[in-house]
Amino acid sequence: MGVIGRRGVVGLGVTGLVAPLTLALTAAPAQAASCTTQAGPHQKQVEKFLGRPVDGKQSAADCKAIKAFQDKHGITPDIGYAGPVTWGVMDLMNKQKAVGRNPGKDGACPVNKGRIACVNLTLQLSWIQDGKKLVYGPVPVRTGRKGFTTRTGLKKIYWRDVDHVSTLYNVPMPYSQFFNGGQAFHSVGLSMWNPPGSHGCVNMTTKDAKAYWSLLKTGDDVFVYGRKPGT
Repeated sequence: MGVIGRRGVVGLGVTGLVAPLTLALTAAPAQAASCTTQAGPHQKQVEKFLGRPVDGKQSAADCKAIKAFQDKHGITPDIGYAGPVTWGVMDLMNKQKAVGRNPGKDGACPVNKGRIACVNLTLQLSWIQDGKKLVYGPVPVRTGRKGFTTRTGLKKIYWRDVDHVSTLYNVPMPYSQFFNGGQAFHSVGLSMWNPPGSHGCVNMTTKDAKAYWSLLKTGDDVFVYGRKPGT
């Protein structure tokens, strides 16, 4: 799982496919066109999420809206089919939104460590807190997919590299902050909900990765808990 960075330090890279969920995708009906005419098993739920008329029937407008969502988040096949992967992403978004500004309400992330970065794998959220005070976040993240899960437990940031590059996957890992055997916080240029997941790193938007870079330092604690759906 480890890769050797250009500076000789073991780091864990990511592929171009990273995301919050790894759910079994049921086979959508084969279609010659790019947009399916058939309703999926989560048609009504998807329609409600997208603000479409909720009738459980596929329309050209429904398909266009679903396909646009799939294209935005890298969900395949992007034929406008309301399947379990598409709904799984939407359901996760709903759960993340419901957390609001109180991500530590479950009491799982330690409040006796001072400044600490918390990662909730179940909700694919991360934030920085200082005691009980929320410092930054919560923000959506993408963690390890099945077979490459982000390891849980209390760790410390042990090395930082603002322009790290994975030589194994030949991909940039900007604003890398390593905390667990090569697993790191770093930015990626993809949707935070793009399936199936990383190779173990905690992926973030550039904005959030920059904020984490400025707020954290070597030696700061990181606590990872929960379990990513589908892993």
